Amino acid sequence: MKHFDLPLVLDSLFYGTAAGALALGLLRFYRVPLAVTLTAAALLALAAGCAVALLEYGRHKKRSLGKAEREQREKLLLHLALEREERVRCALLEAYRKDGKDVRCEQDGLTADGERLVPLFTMQPLSADAVAGLLRKFGSEPFTLVCNALTPEAERLLASFGRRAVRGEEVYELFRRADAFPSPLICGEIPRPGLKMKARRAFSKRNARPFFVSGILLLAMSLFSFFPVYYVITGGVLLIAAVFIRFLGYA
Repeated sequence: MKHFDLPLVLDSLFYGTAAGALALGLLRFYRVPLAVTLTAAALLALAAGCAVALLEYGRHKKRSLGKAEREQREKLLLHLALEREERVRCALLEAYRKDGKDVRCEQDGLTADGERLVPLFTMQPLSADAVAGLLRKFGSEPFTLVCNALTPEAERLLASFGRRAVRGEEVYELFRRADAFPSPLICGEIPRPGLKMKARRAFSKRNARPFFVSGILLLAMSLFSFFPVYYVITGGVLLIAAVFIRFLGYA
């Protein structure tokens, strides 16, 4: 189940079902025998589903890896923003050492290969005021700011004084390359929404209007379709669901 890709399976089922339903409708429209129609529709649905799975597998796998890396990066930056300053310096010290840098820890920062590093991780991108405070503190002494992100004004201010910044993406690459992620991470295992929470979202009263509009549109489409029964049944179900959610749904 670790490598089970639910979006890929759902995409394959959707396109396969759509292809099968289209073939079923066309063949029945031309009065092809029922046995031949069902067999051809089933084979076409299977072929379309397998084709989509083969074509989309690489893209889905790449997207999953990218999502996992983004989640890990966000957890790392959140940890560095919430952790105490001395622990942040120790984590960076270990990462730079494993990355082959000559790094030393000082009272208000680090030095790596003779370059002063000033870590300052916050929940929001650093503002120009925060950068101005660092410039006042260090004066003409050169330094490199290590942070999660900078506002455009802060970037321009830092560049105008010839200072460099190591941003969140580079920090994550450093920890990943050195395999030096802090453990355990603060809020590293935030629980995902459970079934109850998903049910509350699905049956929220604010969803009554979209259900109602969708049901009305499906019923209207039944007047112009070759297969009105499908639209009548689906539209009726959506209308009933809209009424149910409006009166008994979650506020």
